[in-house]
Amino acid sequence: MKVTVVGAGAVGASCAEYIAIKNFVSEVVLLDIKENYAEGKAMDLMQTSSLNEFDTKIVGSTNDYSKTANSDIAVITSGIPRKPGMTREELIGINAGIVKSVAQQLLEFSPEVILIIVSNPMDTMTYLTHKVTGIPKNRIIGMGGALDSARFKYRLAEALDCPISDVDGMVIGGHSDKGMVPLTRLATRNSIRISDFVSDDRLEKVLNDTKVGGATLTSMLGTSAWYAPGAAVSALVHSIACDKRKVFPCSVMLEGEYGLDDLCIGVPVVLGKNGVEAIVEIDLNEKEKNALMESAKGVKQTNSLLTDLGS
Repeated sequence: MKVTVVGAGAVGASCAEYIAIKNFVSEVVLLDIKENYAEGKAMDLMQTSSLNEFDTKIVGSTNDYSKTANSDIAVITSGIPRKPGMTREELIGINAGIVKSVAQQLLEFSPEVILIIVSNPMDTMTYLTHKVTGIPKNRIIGMGGALDSARFKYRLAEALDCPISDVDGMVIGGHSDKGMVPLTRLATRNSIRISDFVSDDRLEKVLNDTKVGGATLTSMLGTSAWYAPGAAVSALVHSIACDKRKVFPCSVMLEGEYGLDDLCIGVPVVLGKNGVEAIVEIDLNEKEKNALMESAKGVKQTNSLLTDLGS
């Protein structure tokens, strides 16, 4: 089993590290456009292998996609953050060009690869990947919901003052502070509804803290987070590579599910050896349905910028 991670920045390197440490693939290729950067990260990570007791081979590459040949899974973290003075349209235009180029080059050397999209705006970049590659929709997966759900569980455990392993919860919708739909009604602690343990007000705080989880970390760190995003990607890769068929909320192409069509947005899916094995439709109440529809409007609005830019 071979996995490629494109983008050797903090998120990409963390992703490669977690995949390697879990020791379930034979090779991880870390690729970046910056000269010797991926090679250096790969060497540094390989020098931890005897200490962390893993046998995964990590290879670095400066923009040489031939080294990614025959990858089973590829993760795209490439793109730039929004800079001062840059419009949203400019950011999307630049990142769309990067993601399009990366996806096409990966497919040139690995035509059967399963693609996991991390680049932002994530739902729109996932949608773009569908449009420019034309590969089956089960092989294109946006990571966002898995990360948002991990942050949701952290906030739930914090509210309950209990181990995170005790709680379960899910976030659907768009991967943005306005688009996220944390399903507080369905969250549980060892199969008991969370609402049995905390007040509605406290649960509302959990919801709001979850929605601004990424922004909170950015304000504290001065940059985007990387540990949890890398771990979220590695969990998706693990489920696919080992055919675990675990359920994660991911951004996938919808064709009528949840009343949505021609849109990539976060919903629960089963992840196995074929990528998306199934989309799971759960019963939402009216409030949750309305929140998901509102989220979908925001994603569609962002997607429309791709058309305007001629992508």
